[in-house]
Amino acid sequence: MNFTGKNILVVGASSGIGLATAQLLHVDGATLYTASRHLPAELAALSPTHFTYDATQPVGTALDGLPEVLHGLVYCPGSIKLRPFERVPVEDFQADFELNVLGAVRVLQACVKRLKKAEGGGSVVLFSTVAAAVGMSFHTSIATAKAALEGLTRALAAEYAASGLRVNCLAPSLTDTPLAAALLNTPEKAEAGAKRHPLQRVGQPTDLANMAAFLLSDQTTFITGQVLAVDGGMGKLK
Repeated sequence: MNFTGKNILVVGASSGIGLATAQLLHVDGATLYTASRHLPAELAALSPTHFTYDATQPVGTALDGLPEVLHGLVYCPGSIKLRPFERVPVEDFQADFELNVLGAVRVLQACVKRLKKAEGGGSVVLFSTVAAAVGMSFHTSIATAKAALEGLTRALAAEYAASGLRVNCLAPSLTDTPLAAALLNTPEKAEAGAKRHPLQRVGQPTDLANMAAFLLSDQTTFITGQVLAVDGGMGKLK
C-alpha cells in the first residue's frame, strides 16, 4: 500500500501492535505522527513527529503540533487484567474504561476536524477484543470497556459518514505483544494459547498492523462502522 502524502497519527506507538503499525506505515511512505508516553529506540528510528502523551490524561495542547489535515488515526492503547469477577475492584473497571474508551474519545475530539479535511475521507482505526463478542471467563473488565468502544465505533461511523470519515474497529484475540507477555511467558502457556485458536497459533503484531493499514488505505473507502475480527478464527469457529 502507498501512503505517500498521507498524514497518519498512531497513538500508543511505543510497543506491540502500535509499534508494528507505525513501522509498516513508515515503510509504505506515510508522513508519520506518533503519540505515547515513551519514545523507544525502535520508534525513534522511524523519525516520526512524536508527541509525549499519556492517553489517560486530557489532551490539552499535547497534539497541537499536528498538521491541519490528518488522513488517518490509529488508537492502540489497551490493557489486559484477567481476574475472577469477584476480585475485580470497581477501580479496575474505571481504569480500563478510562484508557480504552475515554482515551479514544479525547484523542478523537482533538483530531476529528483535521480528519474531516482529508480529501476523499479520513480513516479511524480503533481496537476491541474477541472477548467483547465471545464470553470469556476472567475478562469482565476489559470486555466491558471494549464493548463500549465497539458502540463508539458504530455511532461515530454513522455520525461522520456524510463527511466521508470512516471509523472501523479491529478485534484481536491473544496477540504476542509485551502487554500479553504474562500469558505467553512459558512454552506451556504459548502452546495452550496457540491451541485455543482454530489456526493453531496466537496473533502477531504484524497481523493487526497489516489490517489496520488496509483500513487506512484508499482500498477500503467503502468500509465503515465495522468490527473486524483478526482472531485466528476463535470468535466464529470450533
